[in-house]
Amino acid sequence: MFSAVVRIFRTPDLRRKVGFTLLVIALFRLGSFIPTPFVDFQNVQACLSASQDTAGLYQLVNLFSGGALLKLSVFALGIMPYITASIIVQLLRVVIPHFETLYKEGQAGQSTLTQYTRYLTIALGILQSTTLITVARSGALFGSSNSEVCSGLITDNSWYAVTLMVITMTAGTGVIMWMGELVTEKGIGNGMSLLIFTSIAAQFPTSLWAIEQVQGPEVLVVVIAIGLIVVGLVVFVEQSQRRIPVQYAKRMVGRRTYGGNNTYIPIKVNMAGVIPIIFASSLLYLPALIAQFNQPAKGSPAPWVQWINDYLTKGDHPMYMLLYFLLIIGFTYFYVAITFNPEEVADNMKKYGGFIPGIRAGRPTAEYLDYVLTRVTLPGSIYLGLIALIPLIAFVMIGANQNFPFGGASILIIVGVGLETVKQIDSQLQQRHYEGLLR
Repeated sequence: MFSAVVRIFRTPDLRRKVGFTLLVIALFRLGSFIPTPFVDFQNVQACLSASQDTAGLYQLVNLFSGGALLKLSVFALGIMPYITASIIVQLLRVVIPHFETLYKEGQAGQSTLTQYTRYLTIALGILQSTTLITVARSGALFGSSNSEVCSGLITDNSWYAVTLMVITMTAGTGVIMWMGELVTEKGIGNGMSLLIFTSIAAQFPTSLWAIEQVQGPEVLVVVIAIGLIVVGLVVFVEQSQRRIPVQYAKRMVGRRTYGGNNTYIPIKVNMAGVIPIIFASSLLYLPALIAQFNQPAKGSPAPWVQWINDYLTKGDHPMYMLLYFLLIIGFTYFYVAITFNPEEVADNMKKYGGFIPGIRAGRPTAEYLDYVLTRVTLPGSIYLGLIALIPLIAFVMIGANQNFPFGGASILIIVGVGLETVKQIDSQLQQRHYEGLLR
């Protein structure tokens, strides 16, 4: 492994790409510590130290921002607006025919969809920054129990101060989006994915240190051991796929013969990635958000608000875990259905003379692909649900805090992005006549 790293830095082109990527990552982390104008940074730090939870509704966004959200920094929104915009544009392909047409047009259509994603990212940045500042002004950013203590986070509540804060956070989102595209173009790996990887990895030392301070070194050793096992299982499942063999008939075009080769269609066990966890978390946040804005100033809340507070806001409650697990399974099937179209794949195979051995081309092929996809998705959805429940189960069984690092969206992204980046570096080394990184 050390010799492979030496070969990376001995190759001028690869060394330049890796250095540029590391520089952008360093600037990204620096922006996570620069406070937004009119934010009392000392008060924010005091509230972070006093808070025992992860700000409830903002746990996932804070994870993807590397902790910058709760610090109210210029990069507070992190990469989350871009992720949301990308998901929305992808889902609109099913609803709006124009988006599907652009997707099929190749590079030109993809460029137009990317531009739409950028515009939508800025719009979501404005909306999310306004919401974040409103919640910070009310003192509920660090949980309802700390609302009175953490009510002085914003030093100036005038309209121009709020406007400047919204512009700053939205501009920070635009800069992050630009930095991610620069890494994709001039660096190593997918820029957006690497920035998410950096944000999540930056939280690991803090989470492990908190576990050691609260539960002791014995629990920390147990957590690390569980983490190593989980990482190994995630790597195994993420690399698992069902390969459907495909044969292409020989075709004569002029004097040349095309086709006649054998290949396969890889259907991964986890085709949906981390998206179902994001969908399920967002949907479960909605009742808690509605209940939070219907809390009375004095007296007991309404019965329906109390029911939500008892069952849908506590991650260690069995009702919450069950709904979370079922939503992940449902969203996994939903997302796989809109991203992998068996009829489209079957039509493309038929167009180029491809067929699955023993299956007729056309509709029988589409039905067979749908049959395989449905059965492969079932263990994949259960796997996603179990991975997402690991932090909640750890909180109940060993008393680890809810920032348990080895589970949920964090471990899936860490492993997925790490594997993809290593593969890209290995391919670049092999292009330069080296033996590669993975050998």
